[in-house]
Amino acid sequence: MDKSEKRIAGILKRDSEVFLTTTRSAFNFVADHGDGDFAYDINGKKLIDFSGFIAVYNLGVNGNKGIRDAIKRQVDKLTHSAFTDYYSEPPVLFAESLMKMFPKGFGRMFLSNSGTEANEAAIKFARIFTGRQYLISFYNGFHGRTTGSLGLTASRSVQRTHFGPFSGVIHAPYPYPYRCLFNHGDHDCGEDYLEYINEYIFKKEVDPQEVAAIFFEPIQGEGGYIVPPKSFMKGLRRIATENGILLVDDEVQAGYMRTGKFLALENFGIEADIYTMAKALGGGLPIGATVARKSLGNLPRGAHANTFGGNHLSIAAARASLDYVKSHKRELENGVRKKGGMILKRLREMQDDHEIIGDVRGIGLMIGIELVKDRKTKEHAVKEREEIVKTAFNKGLLLLTCGESVIRIAPPLTISEDSVEKGMDIIEDSLKATKQ
Repeated sequence: MDKSEKRIAGILKRDSEVFLTTTRSAFNFVADHGDGDFAYDINGKKLIDFSGFIAVYNLGVNGNKGIRDAIKRQVDKLTHSAFTDYYSEPPVLFAESLMKMFPKGFGRMFLSNSGTEANEAAIKFARIFTGRQYLISFYNGFHGRTTGSLGLTASRSVQRTHFGPFSGVIHAPYPYPYRCLFNHGDHDCGEDYLEYINEYIFKKEVDPQEVAAIFFEPIQGEGGYIVPPKSFMKGLRRIATENGILLVDDEVQAGYMRTGKFLALENFGIEADIYTMAKALGGGLPIGATVARKSLGNLPRGAHANTFGGNHLSIAAARASLDYVKSHKRELENGVRKKGGMILKRLREMQDDHEIIGDVRGIGLMIGIELVKDRKTKEHAVKEREEIVKTAFNKGLLLLTCGESVIRIAPPLTISEDSVEKGMDIIEDSLKATKQ
């Protein structure tokens, strides 16, 4: 073990001694700094970032200069304003600007610190607005790890073990075209999943008139970058409207231009009633937002509050990030579409040469590669996936996984085409180096 390896091993050991067990990547990446397309470890190892540090750095690793400068200007003025106790203008300016990115009719929001908090707020708001208690969410969905949002989450049992019971939440299967639960052949399976809600949940578990909201991710993130059929989304909107149920769209990972649209749901031609956002929203700093239709009304005074929502440093970063998105929106849309197309093309070419690639899917720069041991049985290639991401790391590419055997590709939206090509070369080399 050389000096640099010893340094990393030492940090890992100290980490394990001071922190309660948490999740980590399959390889020992100790982050130090970043710039644009690249991240660097504690020893100066340079890596192309294909993770966005889980879709947070949409405008480049460590944000862009405008974001960093905005934070520096704010830090000497006021770092914290007690958002739900005192008034201040920066959160208002940010909310006014953000609201313009949502469909017409959306007029009120609540600011928090994360995606899980944004979803916790949405749970409470849906129940207040409708006077109903039940919630529906989907298998493979991930909405957070605090108790309310964890009740909605059904991605992995380990995330829920010992923390239940979770009352008032019913889970439904979510369309997974590559692994259609109903096995009705090669067809649009969206209608099968809608029928399940109507025929089983509404007829056997809960009357739809008792359901406050249906929570969903337009593209499931942690569950495996699963893209549903358009027919399912349109049908879900229809079911909700017919039964007075609110649709809550979790845009925490898929939103903020990642799919080439500000809201990923725009790709499906429908609108939700409540949206939640976080991750990329803060340009690298923690912030969450829960945005509701104005027609739903307001909250009773004191019904919901927090301490750090609307934190001035996070607001400064978020405003600078949003200003950039607004002034470069067309450029970002075209860039995401083009670079996403480049990645999908390369992956489908690789799929022809590597039996381990079972499915390639995604929209924009939210792309999943599902690995299987056998294309007929579709058995998950879990160990092989770990080997591939470790090999890619050693070759200079930062990747993260999701689902049972999926590699996710979620680079900064501003990544250069040259970095995209180099990253794809590394993936191809890593596939070749893996025993299949």
